Amino acid sequence: MEEVSDEVFWKNKIKQYSKIFAICIIAVIVCAIGAILVLVWFIETTPLPGVGDGIPPNTFDDWTLNYVVGFVILIILWELLFIGVPAALFFGVGGYLWWKRLPDEEKQVFKDREKKGKKYKHPKNAGGSGGFSLFMYIAYCIVIAIDGNYNTRFGLLDYSYFIYAWFFTIMWLLIIFGVPVAIILLIVYFKVWRKKSE
Repeated sequence: MEEVSDEVFWKNKIKQYSKIFAICIIAVIVCAIGAILVLVWFIETTPLPGVGDGIPPNTFDDWTLNYVVGFVILIILWELLFIGVPAALFFGVGGYLWWKRLPDEEKQVFKDREKKGKKYKHPKNAGGSGGFSLFMYIAYCIVIAIDGNYNTRFGLLDYSYFIYAWFFTIMWLLIIFGVPVAIILLIVYFKVWRKKSE
């Protein structure tokens, strides 16, 4: 049997299941529009002071880091409630029902394709820094909170304060994590690597 490339394989499957594919595309578009509408609704109705409630002055200067953190967490929760959970149910249940209705030979084609894909080691994505960025942001918030400015309005702080706070965050992370790592590397060097080289 002639080997079919992934591109040709998936093009054929999209043609074969064009109705299912069209439903998925429509569902993704509806989810994207819904996510934007939820975001706009939340911005207009959020209970945070100075945001969406018509209390003047309605500017970013009136925000604090506490408001920013609360704002982001509430947006995530509302998006999950109105978009994330329904989308997961739709695609999860729909995908399960579609898979159950597939003939056994068609299922086997997908399984064989998946096994073949696992044999080849794909290069790992080197750009996955999302976890580190979140960690840095949390550490940044902790540094500002320790400094006593977690509830201080942005308009009362110089822009240089936030830059210096970022430098202090990096410094403390290097002290807290860098020093133990350096000690461990020295121990490993003298106990293992140096002995091997001798």
